[in-house]
Amino acid sequence: MTGTPRDSKGLTYLFSALLFVAALVVWEVWVVVRDVPTYLLPRVSEIGVELYEEGWSLLGDLRWTMLEAVLGFLVGSAAAFVAAVVFVHFRIIEGALFPWAIVLQTIPIVAIAPLLTIWFGFTLVPKVTIAAIICFFPVLVNTARGLRSISGQAVELMSVLSARKTAVFWRLRVPSSLPYVFAGLRIASTLAVIGAIVAEFTGADRGIGYVIIQASYRLDTKRLFAGLVLSSAGGIVFFNLIGLLERLTLRWPGARLQDN
Repeated sequence: MTGTPRDSKGLTYLFSALLFVAALVVWEVWVVVRDVPTYLLPRVSEIGVELYEEGWSLLGDLRWTMLEAVLGFLVGSAAAFVAAVVFVHFRIIEGALFPWAIVLQTIPIVAIAPLLTIWFGFTLVPKVTIAAIICFFPVLVNTARGLRSISGQAVELMSVLSARKTAVFWRLRVPSSLPYVFAGLRIASTLAVIGAIVAEFTGADRGIGYVIIQASYRLDTKRLFAGLVLSSAGGIVFFNLIGLLERLTLRWPGARLQDN
């Protein structure tokens, strides 16, 4: 007798947790046995102590980074959705502008961030802009694909019913595109955190990126790893929030590209 999907999911989570704990134990034992200096690789317990002692300070930096990431995510995703709508309805504009979207995606973020910091200073603008840029492309590609995913039979039916283009868009294209849109949003949610942190590397006085770069200058690897742990936690929470929103929005059977 096969187990229920809920049982299978529970076993998956349990295995994942056990694997994670095993990796931490191996890390701790290896560093102790090999007598690795702390400035090269701290023990897991030392990172835990750092998180316990400096947790409130680091959480303040994490809140700032996540604010930048969320704002960039919203701006970049909104711009990508509008661009995708334009591309779907005007192929000439898509042919002219889509190569530039590819160019924007392939430019190293570390090359853009210093320029934005020079132009706008140590403000929110450079961080939000970098996060928005890095979110733009995956949402654009997935949304455009989703808007084009409608069946020809559905379009013909709407035409027989004399539906207007606006009705076809809102009642047919948008609902059909939502699984693809959310796939792009989930990718963008993690990229937004990366973009905000990279932007903080080049000019910031707070945030996880600031913590990491300052800790690396001082060879304070305990604080550096503590910052990495919190940034990963922030990205995971953000990703799962988008997943939760997807599950609440796409409630009809088979709506999601991949049921979790």
